[in-house]
Amino acid sequence: MVRVDFEDWEGKEVARIYIAGRVAEALLVEKTLSEHGIDYALDIEPFRIMILGLFPSEYNGVGFYVLSRQAGFSKRALLDAGLQAGIEEDEFD
Repeated sequence: MVRVDFEDWEGKEVARIYIAGRVAEALLVEKTLSEHGIDYALDIEPFRIMILGLFPSEYNGVGFYVLSRQAGFSKRALLDAGLQAGIEEDEFD
């Protein structure tokens, strides 16, 4: 489907389903969501990773949002495509 602006979803519940830390990863997420007919919105967001498991480091990444009712389906599609690192695991529908 298409990338949408958050304003297009005004009044609707949205959920962040993925945060990509690299451009190549973000492009794969976009491709996967599009191939499955899922509308999504993007936002640049800070995220933290641990370097060598010891040192926290903060970067900017791309947050992917979908309508909440599509969150479970969207996450499954991303997992099936091998995109696991940035999956939001707080609520898996």
